[in-house]
Amino acid sequence: MRACVVLLTLFVFTLPAGSAAQTAIQPDKVIHLFDGKSLDGFYTWLVDVHREDPLRVFTVVDQVDGAPAIRISGEKWGGIITRESYRDYRLIVEFRWGLLTWGQRRNATRDSGVLVHGQGADGNTGRDFNGPWMRSIEAQVIEGGVGDLILVAGFEADGTRLTPRITARTSKDRDGEPVFDPNGEPREFESGRINWFGRDPDWQDKLGFRGKADVESPLGEWTRLEVVAQGDRLTYVVNGKGVNEGFRSSLTEGKIMIQSEGAEIFFRRIDLEPVGK
Repeated sequence: MRACVVLLTLFVFTLPAGSAAQTAIQPDKVIHLFDGKSLDGFYTWLVDVHREDPLRVFTVVDQVDGAPAIRISGEKWGGIITRESYRDYRLIVEFRWGLLTWGQRRNATRDSGVLVHGQGADGNTGRDFNGPWMRSIEAQVIEGGVGDLILVAGFEADGTRLTPRITARTSKDRDGEPVFDPNGEPREFESGRINWFGRDPDWQDKLGFRGKADVESPLGEWTRLEVVAQGDRLTYVVNGKGVNEGFRSSLTEGKIMIQSEGAEIFFRRIDLEPVGK
């Protein structure tokens, strides 16, 4: 018996941080993940320093356009992660870009993202669990591409790499990239990105890019992004307009992560609402 206890103890302590399974919460009322005062609804994660934040990448500022907001400096890669897992909800975030950009993305499009259905250990996008993200499905937040859907793969403790799967109706743009098209043929995706329906085929990764059909608000204004997670279906809505959708998702629950990815960004609202049947 003593030997079994020792072996069990060793096994538990060799698991990567954050790998324990959680029972996902289905909201039955509005959950304010940002309470307007603190980051208490989240923990922070950054490459190399993990749950420490010595450069104060993540802070709450008293007032941005008259209201408190979470400031993400973008200086280091990582994000804020919900302490709980969730399923079947309408996630509403309101964001506005700042002016600072950093490092390899100093002159590139401002970039962030909202990861939903996050699963596995913290940092599992790196084989050594020092990656910036976790296995999930992303609602992309990037100049010209707000509402793209990205499948984010992650590693298990035994080295197995798992990639989420989702089916979407798509067509191809001029460059052969998949674009959400409600009249397109359904296709299962196991990697890559599904562009939102109006993404400019001439998109360039340069600071301040804006496409001809963008529904994201102009720089300096607030954009409302909604992610409706209902069973195995995900729907993305930007400023009230449906821009992307997938179904038969292999992930249907998990944590929510807001990225820090080289650009300053503010979030004044991060809410979960119940979703109807």
